[in-house]
Amino acid sequence: MTTQIKLSKALNDKEALIIFTDINNKWNDPHLSKSEMTLIQKHFKDGVHILRFNDSDRYIFIVGVEEKAQPNFTIEDIRLNGNKVCAELNKFKIKTTGIINKTGDEKKLLALVEGMALGNYQFLKYRKDEKAKNSLEQIKIQSSATSQKNIDELQIIVDSVCLARDLINEPLSFLTAEQFSEEMKKSGKESGFKVEVLDKAKIKALKMGGVLSVNLGSTLPPTFNILEWKPSNAVNKKPIVLVGKGIVYDTGGLSLKSTPNGMDMMKCDMSGGAAMVGTLSAIAKMKLPVHVVALIPATENRPGGNAYVPGDIITISDGTTVEVLNTDAEGRLVLADALHYAKRYNPELVIDAATLTGAAARAIGSEGIVYMGTAEENIKSEFENCGQEVFERLVEFPLWDEYAKHMKSDIADLKNIGGGDKAGAITAGIFLKHFTDYPWLHLDIAAPAFLLTADGYRTKGGTGCGVRLLVNYLKHRTSKTKS
Repeated sequence: MTTQIKLSKALNDKEALIIFTDINNKWNDPHLSKSEMTLIQKHFKDGVHILRFNDSDRYIFIVGVEEKAQPNFTIEDIRLNGNKVCAELNKFKIKTTGIINKTGDEKKLLALVEGMALGNYQFLKYRKDEKAKNSLEQIKIQSSATSQKNIDELQIIVDSVCLARDLINEPLSFLTAEQFSEEMKKSGKESGFKVEVLDKAKIKALKMGGVLSVNLGSTLPPTFNILEWKPSNAVNKKPIVLVGKGIVYDTGGLSLKSTPNGMDMMKCDMSGGAAMVGTLSAIAKMKLPVHVVALIPATENRPGGNAYVPGDIITISDGTTVEVLNTDAEGRLVLADALHYAKRYNPELVIDAATLTGAAARAIGSEGIVYMGTAEENIKSEFENCGQEVFERLVEFPLWDEYAKHMKSDIADLKNIGGGDKAGAITAGIFLKHFTDYPWLHLDIAAPAFLLTADGYRTKGGTGCGVRLLVNYLKHRTSKTKS
């Protein structure tokens, strides 16, 4: 269960309390003495922005806000402080805390709560140790500057990120391609979006050679999942299509990955698909007036059975032949089928997300998302701004025509890897571009999708990267004039 966030007119004087304030504000509080107020101001000046006091029956935490040069950095710093105070609450086994907002700023308050709630996430499904469970269950907010609507929306976003995290953290022993589809159906039923699952027979009928080839080494069937949120008041005449890589486990196939830190975390290779499930869940619960379709091809990539091999020629559903030189470059093969399938919607925009290349991870680390695409510059600019707002920052890589030569094959239309170890993230993007004829953005989330150690409120394991970015972008899209 995720942390519950509630707006409250009055706080319980026996429960822990967080007083949230700008560090330069002159304020008094009945819960604190004059000497404590003086001490707080001294610590604020010394750069200490989280303090704890012991009242007779409860703990009182003071969280101060320091303005940064850029507003988005201020908001992110608040989220990180929210995560820190959450850790303190759990340290003292506190189940419920109240927050008094003395900043008068709703955006800052919501950022604090977001950092707390996301940082409180745990995946404990397979653990029996109750002591490992975080104590914090509920956050109560007392603020005249905050609306119930925005609290509800924040709860939905937190729940949706945690849904994506849960899916990513599930092992293959549970989350096969078919079970992934069942989880999508369950989410669709709970949230209100439609789910259609194409089985192996239908995938064969559609001649999805990418999905079928990657699946050859598995004894379990693939699925192709179509999720749709289509409200009657949608602002877009043509849908926005989201495409998520759904490789539920990636051994690398016959181009076998090394381990540790190569194969052992590869349950996360469906993080792009998980992000799309989380996004559809959020926008459906929020009832955003935007028509969105998500396409998620799902399978494992294994070396067994009749597995495809380096040197094979496969045919994607659009008729393109591909020389497979590395079976560990499988994500782009299943995405190719999905990107071609997206054409039937005549989309306004297609956005794909995938844990696609180690090259992207090596280039910018987990601090951002590598992206590229053919969408117009105004769309890219808005998308980047949305990323800054939620601090899922985007770094654009070029798709120069010269890179296309890296993907030419002597015996097929394309090969599935570029030359040598150079520009790997870009050549993967060039490969995907071949299957598009619409405005398109590609997000390579290889690094930020799964962390070996926690990074603030981005917890260890699956992070749900992409959900907050996509929801924020789609929310911005609904504010535009009907197209």
